[in-house]
Amino acid sequence: MINIIKNRIIKGVVTRAIKTDPEIEKIGAELKGLVYKRFNRSFHIREVDTGSCNACESEIIATTNPIYDIQRFGINFVASPRHADALLVTGPVSKNMCVALKKTYEAVPEPKFVITCGDCALDGGIFKDSYYVEKGVKNVLPVTIHIPGCPPNPVAIIKAILSFFKK
Repeated sequence: MINIIKNRIIKGVVTRAIKTDPEIEKIGAELKGLVYKRFNRSFHIREVDTGSCNACESEIIATTNPIYDIQRFGINFVASPRHADALLVTGPVSKNMCVALKKTYEAVPEPKFVITCGDCALDGGIFKDSYYVEKGVKNVLPVTIHIPGCPPNPVAIIKAILSFFKK
């Protein structure tokens, strides 16, 4: 206990206040209203990586950090496709993930939506000429909306989800 107090005195306050972006707050308020209007509860997303480089996953994870905090707008990520309203797919669909992606899609209850994230999910990206990929999610599942970028930043992800709810 003494060491903790000693370190606190020596180091001082090491945290800082988080500045919120007014644009995020405006987009988030609109998103929250649309989510609750459409679903009367929060919107649940199951994220599936089908062979990406993990850059898109890093940006998706960033949407849940204290700066963007997408959960406060009614968007939650879930572990089971049976609890999901939508699939968020990243990466080119590799041959060994094709069956798993289809089974995951089948496990999502109706109505189900597929959101692709990143250029690789759209058409295979830099891997599109490889013998081992299906050249994008649209060749495997019906895609509802695409989030462009390599990788798309958290604001682009939130804006794309907002545009999905506006349709």
